[in-house]
Amino acid sequence: MNRTGRRTRGSTDVRPLLAVAPEHPLDFLAVLRNALAGSGPAVLPLSTDRAAGMPVLGDVPKRVAVVIETSGSTGAPKRAMLATNALLAGAAASAVALGGPGQWLLALPVHYIAGVQVLVRSIAAETTPIVLPPGHFDPQNFLRLAETMTEPLRYTALVPVQLARLLDASEDPALLAVLRRFTAILVGGQAIRPELIARAAELEVRVVRTYGSSETAGGCVYDGVPIGDTLVRLVDGQLELSGAVLAEGYLDDAARTADRFIVEQGVRWYRTGDLGEVDPLSGRVTVLGRADNVIISGGEKVSLDAVERIVRSCVGFETAIVLGGDDAQWGQVPVLVVAGPEGAAADLAVVGSSVVTLLGRAARPARVVRVEQIPLLASGKPDRVALASSVLASPGPTSSMVAWHKELGRSGPNNKD
Repeated sequence: MNRTGRRTRGSTDVRPLLAVAPEHPLDFLAVLRNALAGSGPAVLPLSTDRAAGMPVLGDVPKRVAVVIETSGSTGAPKRAMLATNALLAGAAASAVALGGPGQWLLALPVHYIAGVQVLVRSIAAETTPIVLPPGHFDPQNFLRLAETMTEPLRYTALVPVQLARLLDASEDPALLAVLRRFTAILVGGQAIRPELIARAAELEVRVVRTYGSSETAGGCVYDGVPIGDTLVRLVDGQLELSGAVLAEGYLDDAARTADRFIVEQGVRWYRTGDLGEVDPLSGRVTVLGRADNVIISGGEKVSLDAVERIVRSCVGFETAIVLGGDDAQWGQVPVLVVAGPEGAAADLAVVGSSVVTLLGRAARPARVVRVEQIPLLASGKPDRVALASSVLASPGPTSSMVAWHKELGRSGPNNKD
């Protein structure tokens, strides 16, 4: 054993881990195929900037084929170790749920689990994926490449901002025809606005909402329904997942592994850290937000994800972000961040009233901060860490909500009168 607790190279139950920055996904496809077959090293796909200066990596258990580095929109980086069986189980469950194996259009980076799974599903289906060039997502490029697909069943996986751009450009009859030709368009990675789903349905474009993470080899719940042998349960209001898709744990992080992956009565569960609901009759899963994205305002717990969902349902605030800011009186308060001219001042009262009606007075946003643009991660998710550092540390232009506090006859955001 070496000092990290891994077995040394030469042991039959480990193999080397290779960090790669795939410039050409089809070249990476061959490396991934060997990793899944056990005839090559396990792979850790990284973005080009992350791969620069990456130290030499040690070994991983032989059953591990892929390691995915992720930090989400908040939190410290972590590396989930995925076995071949978990990746293939996810691909098989997806094929069954969608109607059969087919050809995929890769529109996401392959250093994210959603991108890796597009390649794994292609390997399992024995089809060649079509690859969208990296960089700015252009609906016309998407159209051009989608028209070259040849298999009867066709799929792609997107994040919500990509879907929105495609639907915005769907006045082009050729693009709309291509979108309708997809057997399914998977959308996940972050919350998706209901009106976006409704708009796709009106256009007769089949969108499947996915829920999952690197720790579950990608999406394992489709449109609220667990796929494959995935099980979902609710413990203290938080979602826990079980099944063949679970990761082995985190690379070189035994403490985090023990905290997130638990065994009860011989069944292994992953504690997602997401708040949710499971319908007792249908088993349908609803994700409400992150358990760690909660503040205490005036002594009351407030889910910032819940506030954000309501805010985004208001006209002019569809892409707003809600952060937790310090407040001398209430401890912490929700802070609304909007980009550019979004959210006219006259509408702030509507936003505040909507939040109060559904979540109570403690959840009412205390102020609005306007920024030029919302910083995004490569996955398309808002970079909340960067946004909080810039906005909360050095406040920009704000809009006070005192006016509508007075209009409602209350002295502050958490007044209980």
